[in-house]
Amino acid sequence: MNPEQIRRVAELIAKQIVAETPQRAPAAPAVSSGVGDGVFSTIDEAAKAAREAFFAMDRITLEQRITIIEALRQTLRPQAEPLARQAIEETELGRLDHKIQKNLLVTNKTPGPEELVPTARSGDKGLVLIEPAPYGVIGAITPCTNPTSTIICNALGMLSAGNTAVFNVHPTAKNVSMTTVQLLNRTIVAAGGPPNTLTCIAEPTIKSAGELMHHPLVRLLVVTGGGGVVKAAMNSGKRAICAGPGNPPAVVDPTANIEHAGRDIVFGHSFDNNVICVDEKEVIVVDSCADALISAMTRAGAFLINPGDLHRLEKAIFTKGAGPKGHATVNRDYVGKNASVILKDLGISAGPEVMCILAEVPNDHPLVWTEQMMPVLPITRVRNVHEAIDLAIECEGHNFHTASMHSHDLAALSKMARRCNCSIFIKNGPCVAGLGHNGEGYSSFTIASPTGEGLTSPLSFSRWRRCTMVDHFRIV
Repeated sequence: MNPEQIRRVAELIAKQIVAETPQRAPAAPAVSSGVGDGVFSTIDEAAKAAREAFFAMDRITLEQRITIIEALRQTLRPQAEPLARQAIEETELGRLDHKIQKNLLVTNKTPGPEELVPTARSGDKGLVLIEPAPYGVIGAITPCTNPTSTIICNALGMLSAGNTAVFNVHPTAKNVSMTTVQLLNRTIVAAGGPPNTLTCIAEPTIKSAGELMHHPLVRLLVVTGGGGVVKAAMNSGKRAICAGPGNPPAVVDPTANIEHAGRDIVFGHSFDNNVICVDEKEVIVVDSCADALISAMTRAGAFLINPGDLHRLEKAIFTKGAGPKGHATVNRDYVGKNASVILKDLGISAGPEVMCILAEVPNDHPLVWTEQMMPVLPITRVRNVHEAIDLAIECEGHNFHTASMHSHDLAALSKMARRCNCSIFIKNGPCVAGLGHNGEGYSSFTIASPTGEGLTSPLSFSRWRRCTMVDHFRIV
C-alpha cells in the first residue's frame, strides 16, 4: 500500500469507530464472545486467537509490517480526542487535554520496526548474523490510569517486533480499552494484516490476569501496574517485563532558574492530575531558595494550602495515616481528580486555573514518602544540595524509577544522576520530558524499572537469534 492508500484506510476506520462509539461509555455493558475485532469471552479463546494471528504475522514481510504500523499511526491521530474523552468518562481520572496529549505522544513517538537492526560480524572462521526475532504471543496487563496510551504504545512496540498480544486490561477501564483494541484490529486487517493480532476479554478480572500469566501459549509477560501485580508476574515462571510504582522526587538548588523550575514542576506534577508514574511526587528544595520557588509555583498554578488546613487535607486524601517516613493509605476517591475537587471538599473555593495543591511539610511527613497519584504536592526544605540529594534518594523508595533536578551546578547534577540510579533522570525540565513529551527521545508508558528494561521499545519485545556460517562469506 502506498501512503495515500494508507491514509484512506485510516480515515475509513476512524469514521467507522466514531460512528459506533457511544457518546458516553456505559457503566457496565454485557459483552459476549461474539463481539469480534479481538474481543473474546475467555483468556483461553483470546490466547488461541492471538497464537493463530502470530502464525499469520510470521508469514508477512517486514515491509508489510512497516505499512501496518504506519496505518495504525494515521488511524490513531484523529482518534486521540475521542479515546481520551471516553477514558475520562469511564475512569473519571485525569484531565482531557492531557490524555489527548498522551495518546498523540505514544502514537507519534513509540518506535517502529526501524529499531530492529540486525548485526553481522565476520572473521577468519566465517560470518555470524544476529537478528531480533519475535517472542510470539505476549500477555500484557494494563492500568486504569493510562488505559489507551499504554495499549497504544504496547501494541505499536509489540507488533513492530512481530509479536501478537493478549491484553488483560484494568476492569475500571474495560470499555475504552476494548474500543482501543477493536480500533487497532480493524486498522491492522484493513492494512493487510491478520485478524486478532491484538486480543482482550470482555470482562477482565484479577482471576483472568492470573490465567493470562500462566497460560501456556503466552511466551512473555508485560505488566504495567502496581507492586502487587508486578510481584505476581515476576513469580509466574515466565519472563516478565514489569513497570512498577515510583515516587519521583524533584530537587531544586539555588543555582537553578527558579521561575523556570517552578513552572516545570507544577506542569509535570499536575500532568493528567499526577496519575502517571513519572510525574513529580515531592519537591525537595534548599532552604535559601525555597520561598522564591514557592512563589514561582503559585504563579504557575499551584495553590499553597495554609498550615491550618493541612491536617484536614491529610484526613481527606488518606484513609489511613502513617508515622514519620511512613507510607499512608491513599483515598482512591481522590486519585486523578482535579485539585479544585479536593479543595472544594475542604470548603476552599478554587478555579480551574489551580493545577495542584502545594503543601509545605517536614522532611519525614508521610506526604513526602507516599505515592499519591493526585495533584497534591508536598514541598520540604533542607539545608544544602547534598542533604537534598540524600533525602531524594531515600524517599524515592529504591524504586529506581524517575527523579529530576533543577540546578546549574554540574557537579551536583552529576552526583544526583549517578546516585539515584533511576530509569529516567531529568535535568532542568518536567519529568514528562523523560517520556519524550517536549523532550528528546522516544516514548513509552511501560517504564520497566523492576526488571531493568527502562522505557520499553520493540527491542524489549524481541529475542536475539544467531546464525553462523563457518569458513565462508568473509570478503576481505
